[in-house]
Amino acid sequence: MSEDRYQKGIKNLKVMNPQSFKILEDNLKDIAPDLARYVVEFPYGDIYSRSGLDLKTRELVTIASVTTMGGAQTQLKSHIKGALNVGCTKEEILEVLIQMAVYAGFPRAINGVLAAKEVFENIKSEK
Repeated sequence: MSEDRYQKGIKNLKVMNPQSFKILEDNLKDIAPDLARYVVEFPYGDIYSRSGLDLKTRELVTIASVTTMGGAQTQLKSHIKGALNVGCTKEEILEVLIQMAVYAGFPRAINGVLAAKEVFENIKSEK
Protein backbone atom coordinates (compact mmCIF):
# COMPACT_ATOMS: atom_id res chain seq x y z
CA MET A 1 0.00 0.00 0.00
CA SER A 2 2.70 2.49 0.96
CA GLU A 3 4.58 2.08 -2.33
CA ASP A 4 1.32 2.61 -4.21
CA ARG A 5 0.71 5.82 -2.26
CA TYR A 6 4.24 6.98 -3.00
CA GLN A 7 3.92 6.23 -6.73
CA LYS A 8 0.59 8.10 -6.92
CA GLY A 9 2.19 11.05 -5.14
CA ILE A 10 5.22 11.11 -7.43
CA LYS A 11 2.91 10.96 -10.46
CA ASN A 12 1.02 14.03 -9.23
CA LEU A 13 4.22 15.89 -8.35
CA LYS A 14 5.67 15.23 -11.81
CA VAL A 15 2.69 17.06 -13.25
CA MET A 16 2.49 19.80 -10.67
CA ASN A 17 5.99 20.77 -9.63
CA PRO A 18 8.75 18.15 -9.72
CA GLN A 19 11.54 20.64 -9.01
CA SER A 20 9.91 21.71 -5.77
CA PHE A 21 9.82 18.18 -4.39
CA LYS A 22 13.42 17.53 -5.42
CA ILE A 23 14.53 20.63 -3.49
CA LEU A 24 12.51 19.54 -0.44
CA GLU A 25 13.90 16.00 -0.66
CA ASP A 26 17.48 17.31 -0.93
CA ASN A 27 16.99 19.66 2.02
CA LEU A 28 15.62 16.90 4.24
CA LYS A 29 17.79 13.93 3.22
CA ASP A 30 20.41 14.50 5.92
CA ILE A 31 18.02 15.32 8.75
CA ALA A 32 14.52 13.91 8.14
CA PRO A 33 14.27 11.91 4.90
CA ASP A 34 11.05 10.24 6.05
CA LEU A 35 9.34 13.64 6.16
CA ALA A 36 9.88 14.07 2.41
CA ARG A 37 8.35 10.63 1.81
CA TYR A 38 5.35 11.54 3.98
CA VAL A 39 4.82 14.66 1.84
CA VAL A 40 4.69 12.47 -1.27
CA GLU A 41 2.46 9.80 0.25
CA PHE A 42 -0.14 11.73 2.22
CA PRO A 43 -1.03 14.99 0.47
CA TYR A 44 0.01 14.05 -3.07
CA GLY A 45 -0.59 10.29 -2.97
CA ASP A 46 -3.72 10.10 -0.82
CA ILE A 47 -5.44 13.49 -1.02
CA TYR A 48 -4.50 14.91 -4.43
CA SER A 49 -5.36 11.53 -6.01
CA ARG A 50 -8.97 11.59 -4.84
CA SER A 51 -11.57 11.92 -7.56
CA GLY A 52 -13.72 14.67 -6.03
CA LEU A 53 -11.68 17.63 -7.35
CA ASP A 54 -9.28 18.10 -10.24
CA LEU A 55 -5.68 19.21 -9.68
CA LYS A 56 -6.45 22.75 -10.81
CA THR A 57 -9.16 23.19 -8.17
CA ARG A 58 -7.04 21.52 -5.51
CA GLU A 59 -4.19 23.94 -6.18
CA LEU A 60 -6.46 27.00 -6.01
CA VAL A 61 -7.86 25.78 -2.69
CA THR A 62 -4.35 25.13 -1.43
CA ILE A 63 -3.20 28.60 -2.45
CA ALA A 64 -6.10 30.08 -0.49
CA SER A 65 -5.34 27.97 2.56
CA VAL A 66 -1.60 28.59 2.60
CA THR A 67 -2.23 32.32 2.14
CA THR A 68 -4.52 32.40 5.17
CA MET A 69 -1.89 30.59 7.25
CA GLY A 70 0.79 33.16 6.59
CA GLY A 71 4.46 32.46 7.16
CA ALA A 72 4.67 29.75 4.51
CA GLN A 73 6.00 31.70 1.53
CA THR A 74 8.12 28.84 0.20
CA GLN A 75 5.12 26.53 0.11
CA LEU A 76 2.89 29.25 -1.32
CA LYS A 77 5.29 29.90 -4.19
CA SER A 78 5.56 26.19 -4.86
CA HIS A 79 1.77 25.84 -5.06
CA ILE A 80 1.44 28.92 -7.27
CA LYS A 81 3.92 27.35 -9.69
CA GLY A 82 2.07 24.03 -9.38
CA ALA A 83 -1.22 25.77 -10.13
CA LEU A 84 0.20 27.24 -13.31
CA ASN A 85 1.52 23.80 -14.28
CA VAL A 86 -1.93 22.22 -13.99
CA GLY A 87 -3.70 24.89 -16.03
CA CYS A 88 -4.59 27.73 -13.69
CA THR A 89 -4.25 31.18 -15.16
CA LYS A 90 -2.43 34.05 -13.51
CA GLU A 91 -5.78 35.83 -13.26
CA GLU A 92 -7.40 32.92 -11.39
CA ILE A 93 -4.50 32.77 -8.94
CA LEU A 94 -4.60 36.52 -8.36
CA GLU A 95 -8.37 36.48 -7.80
CA VAL A 96 -7.97 33.80 -5.14
CA LEU A 97 -5.24 35.83 -3.45
CA ILE A 98 -7.24 39.06 -3.58
CA GLN A 99 -10.28 37.30 -2.12
CA MET A 100 -8.14 36.22 0.83
CA ALA A 101 -7.99 39.88 1.91
CA VAL A 102 -11.56 39.39 3.11
CA TYR A 103 -10.82 36.27 5.16
CA ALA A 104 -7.14 36.54 6.11
CA GLY A 105 -6.55 40.29 6.01
CA PHE A 106 -4.76 42.62 3.66
CA PRO A 107 -1.21 41.83 4.85
CA ARG A 108 -1.56 38.15 4.01
CA ALA A 109 -3.29 38.87 0.71
CA ILE A 110 -0.57 41.35 -0.24
CA ASN A 111 2.13 38.85 0.74
CA GLY A 112 0.37 36.28 -1.44
CA VAL A 113 0.22 38.63 -4.42
CA LEU A 114 3.90 39.48 -3.99
CA ALA A 115 4.74 35.76 -3.89
CA ALA A 116 2.75 35.29 -7.10
CA LYS A 117 4.54 38.22 -8.70
CA GLU A 118 7.88 36.58 -7.90
CA VAL A 119 6.78 33.24 -9.35
CA PHE A 120 5.39 34.90 -12.50
CA GLU A 121 8.63 36.86 -12.98
CA ASN A 122 10.77 33.76 -12.46
CA ILE A 123 8.77 31.83 -15.02
CA LYS A 124 9.07 34.70 -17.49
CA SER A 125 12.86 34.84 -17.04
CA GLU A 126 13.16 31.03 -17.50
CA LYS A 127 11.71 31.30 -21.00
